[in-house]
Amino acid sequence: MKAAVFYEPGGPEKIQFGEVPNPQIDQDQVLIQVKACSLNHFDLLVLREADPDNFTFPFWGGADIAGIVDEIGKSVNQFELGDRVVVNPGLSCGQCEHCLNGEESQCNSYGIIGDTIPGGFAEFIAVNETNLLKLPDQLSFEEAAATPLVYQTAWRALMTQGSLRPGENILILGASGGVGSASIQIAKLAGANVIAVTSNTEKMSFAKKLGADIVLNRKSGDYWGELAALTGNRGVDLVLENVGAATWAQSLRSLVKGGRLVTCGRTTGNLAETDIKLIFWNQLRIIGSTMANRKEFSEVMQLIFQGKLSPVIDSVFTLEQAQSAYQRLHDAEQFGKIVIKIDAN
Repeated sequence: MKAAVFYEPGGPEKIQFGEVPNPQIDQDQVLIQVKACSLNHFDLLVLREADPDNFTFPFWGGADIAGIVDEIGKSVNQFELGDRVVVNPGLSCGQCEHCLNGEESQCNSYGIIGDTIPGGFAEFIAVNETNLLKLPDQLSFEEAAATPLVYQTAWRALMTQGSLRPGENILILGASGGVGSASIQIAKLAGANVIAVTSNTEKMSFAKKLGADIVLNRKSGDYWGELAALTGNRGVDLVLENVGAATWAQSLRSLVKGGRLVTCGRTTGNLAETDIKLIFWNQLRIIGSTMANRKEFSEVMQLIFQGKLSPVIDSVFTLEQAQSAYQRLHDAEQFGKIVIKIDAN
């Protein structure tokens, strides 16, 4: 089958269009003919940090997958040939204490498709039956592929870990990315007042259309000062922090006393200085969040199926154009999700 592969770590220039062996399914798996798969910053990290000692090359990424059931294992009973499906990219053992407690994203051996195993930037993929949801007819494959990783990440981060409540002020950094654009919609659905940060006037307009009450431009002036003025130096109740080192210190300073910071990403780096006094004196809470459990995934996907949340697609590329798709994400030119459309011959 055809795939967008890489043979060593690096940047978008490492992505090649080539042939790889077709996947084989186990008895409890389904073979999916991939119709669309979207990019995440996660894919850039996998590409950049792929350890030759732990990766078998060629490798291909892609966590957000939508397609058609092409083959089913002997033990599969929830799906039939031809079913339209979307894939939950989270991989869990189902046996550890966390899985048994319904917290699959805390699994001792948790992984993500496109990192733990090769992903959806290929014509076919074998996935466990438990990782699938049937797609309603009104949702296109491209729209479905723009949802799984970012919406479940945003949903858990805001609603479960962040305990976002109606009327609260939330600061969403990286608003033009997949998690950011999903978070704007989820926060508005929850009744919060949304302050979003992005990088140019066009992206600011998009964020407004998604429901952000106030949008700040991180490239013009002191947006942290603007935020302080907007809140009367009170600060915000919750910060969604998915940028990492570049914004970490200021994110903490922007919180009201007793405020919460939920971290779910690190696009600008892992390591940042933390003012410990600020944490205990202002009684702040720093909360980690990764992906979602199956219940949360199903909850947020049902909201998408019902049209209460809308996938945000920036652009669509073909599989042959995957290197260009990676480059667009790398250059931070997008608002929403970059989708790769895949047509198997």
